[in-house]
Amino acid sequence: MLTKEQHEQLTQTSAGSPMGDLLRRYWWPIGTPVELDADPVRPVRLLSEDLILFRDEAGKIGLIGERCAHRGISLAYGIPQQNGLRCAYHGWTYNSQGQVVDMPFEPACLPLKITAYPVEELGGVIWAYLGPQPVPLLPRWEGLVRDDITRSINIKPLPCNWVQCMDNSFDPVHFEHLHGFYWDYYNRKHNIDRPVRTARHLKIEFDVFEYGVYKRRLIEGDAEDADDWKIGHPVIFPYTLVQGPGHNFTYQMRVPVDDTHTMHIVYAGKLRKPDEALQDQVPVLRDEVMYDEVGRVDAPWIVVQDEMVWIGQGAVSNRTAEHLVTSDKGVALFHSLLFENMEKVARGEEPMGIVRDPEENEIISFRRESSSRKLIQSGFSAQDPQDAGGRLRVAR
Repeated sequence: MLTKEQHEQLTQTSAGSPMGDLLRRYWWPIGTPVELDADPVRPVRLLSEDLILFRDEAGKIGLIGERCAHRGISLAYGIPQQNGLRCAYHGWTYNSQGQVVDMPFEPACLPLKITAYPVEELGGVIWAYLGPQPVPLLPRWEGLVRDDITRSINIKPLPCNWVQCMDNSFDPVHFEHLHGFYWDYYNRKHNIDRPVRTARHLKIEFDVFEYGVYKRRLIEGDAEDADDWKIGHPVIFPYTLVQGPGHNFTYQMRVPVDDTHTMHIVYAGKLRKPDEALQDQVPVLRDEVMYDEVGRVDAPWIVVQDEMVWIGQGAVSNRTAEHLVTSDKGVALFHSLLFENMEKVARGEEPMGIVRDPEENEIISFRRESSSRKLIQSGFSAQDPQDAGGRLRVAR
């Protein structure tokens, strides 16, 4: 149970708050090149800041403050030019550094500048850094840079704080209940002839490493040398769950829009087939699954079940009233790491996982289990991803 002050520190995202200052030390996914192809000027919100992401006619991408410095109109109405983004109201034009480079009618262009942040493209994603200098390297995670992978992106807005989304990743035991008992109940309630069984957890452990935490579990029926127990899978601090065996993977990125909204990005990849062409663009789907007032949704697949309970905790889960127990030791560890790294930033130190060495950053890979999380079900059709034993395998 946290104090009111600790709870506020944990969930606030604005600049100047302890958590907001920590989160600004990391690169964040802010958009995609595919979406800028469709509309080169896009209003975005990240870490409680309203911004404009744009691509000018020269192909340069910029991320600048929302308002024109002249009369305050939103630059979401801006017009891309060769030299930047032109305000629709009086023509003031801003380059990707936020500098005014043109003031029509005026005798001289004044040296005015609005907020601007560095952006980079990698892996079909546009990334933004909202923190202080010197800017760290954009991490080249394996899934973003391998050339033998076919990728896809799914983006979904959620009406809840990002921390409760990440808490779920440090909570292995929920699997047998939310994705087992609840799913089975859902199927019976909806007359779906598909019983659900899950294996019981025997042990869970969490190993801190340079970039985050390895989550490990031993389930009933597995030996001590099972991959899930001896390897597990990583959570990249502070906001990404890595899942999937071998060449197949997903990165679930929980991006804080503000204190009460999260953008859930599922970045998935699979080994490219021998006759499959290289992707020139990564396709993007923006999902608008609708939840009711308590987070319920009539769609029982795994990721949606997770999102349902994140939303079901309210816009900001009240951690002054919760009671963590032994199965929550991963959640407690995650909160401790957040507080520890907030304190590091307050002291002027570097938080965990920041990349500055170019050689280290050529490609960053992680240990991952060779087989996925097992969810045991019966009654699946031929196209369901079962193994020979009739078990549906789901990476969690």
